[in-house]
Amino acid sequence: MTQIMIFTGKGGVGKSSIAAAHALKSAKSGAKTLLASTDMAHNLSDIFETKLGKEPLEVLTNLSIYEIDPNYIMEQEYSHMLDTITGMVPSMDEEENMQDFGMMPGMEELFSLLKISQLYKEETYDRIIVDCAPTGETLSLLKFPELLSWYVEKFFPLGRAAMRVLSPVSKSLFEVQLPDKAAMNDIERLFYKLQELQNMLRNRETTSIRLVTLPEKMVVEETKRNYMYMNLYDFNVDGLYINRVLSDEVTNEFFEEWKRIQTGYITELEENFALVPIQKVPWYNRELKGLEAITLISDEILDEEVFNIRVINERERYEKNEKGYLLTVAVPNTDKSKLEMYQSGTDVILKVNNVKRSIPVPNVIRNMSITSASMQDGKLYIQFE
Repeated sequence: MTQIMIFTGKGGVGKSSIAAAHALKSAKSGAKTLLASTDMAHNLSDIFETKLGKEPLEVLTNLSIYEIDPNYIMEQEYSHMLDTITGMVPSMDEEENMQDFGMMPGMEELFSLLKISQLYKEETYDRIIVDCAPTGETLSLLKFPELLSWYVEKFFPLGRAAMRVLSPVSKSLFEVQLPDKAAMNDIERLFYKLQELQNMLRNRETTSIRLVTLPEKMVVEETKRNYMYMNLYDFNVDGLYINRVLSDEVTNEFFEEWKRIQTGYITELEENFALVPIQKVPWYNRELKGLEAITLISDEILDEEVFNIRVINERERYEKNEKGYLLTVAVPNTDKSKLEMYQSGTDVILKVNNVKRSIPVPNVIRNMSITSASMQDGKLYIQFE
């Protein structure tokens, strides 16, 4: 079964180099490996000093790289949906297209993930390593399938009959074209793909998320929040890479204060990520470029154990107890005062800072209400009675 490793972190922390080093290590071990970038500011071609096209390109034995173009994927595989979205915007004439108009927020991330899901199901590669965009965009990428799936599920029960009745009326009165049969087929297909995608991303046996950070205050704080958000959305984070660490061999007086500062933040990271394997990557005393840099990291820092997936937090779950049902959700690195929770219809709504998630309530307990909630050891326990 294909393994997926997703690397993310604040912009500029070196996640592309860390991801590429893993891909190189994987390929050298004999595993057929794909290194894919979902960051719109791709730089894999710079690292490997190779011009890339619209499809994966093998650059070394067992190693292919792929800078995903979501616009190309949507045009090639979801053309009916593309025409529908275009027709539903009255201001667009026939000469305009989605490239001129710009995609809906989150759609670029969605179609990048759908392509990875397709490659995963094809099992062409033993390992897919994903170099993601900076933290905020990665969170959008990972949570968007669930969010869009929620909206599609609410919309789709309108059914094809409603579309047949409303489509000519909307066209004549409002100059808006509702989805036709072909487009509805695409939407239905997309919905099932979203379900598959969510299952793939949350599969603890095959998929893991790795965070890359620096021992600096702003980066450390963002990394802690990122870890909490990933757990809130039920993803398995099983690795932390602290990049550009000054070694004890650096004795220059100028760096002594920096080493002291780094030591403090490294200690903080080790305390907050006590359950997560941590790998320190040194700050080398020379400029490293392209393939030289990732080869050095791959050979000196990484071993075969980095490809072992560890389950750090079990998946969120509903469990029957003597009172009713208990929902358990991991929310590390936060406290109860920063968390909002309420029940809305068929969903439990959780909000931390500006991030909100809707967790569906199973049919069997939809006639129950939340009676209590408590936080313990980084987990939220919600009681339904």
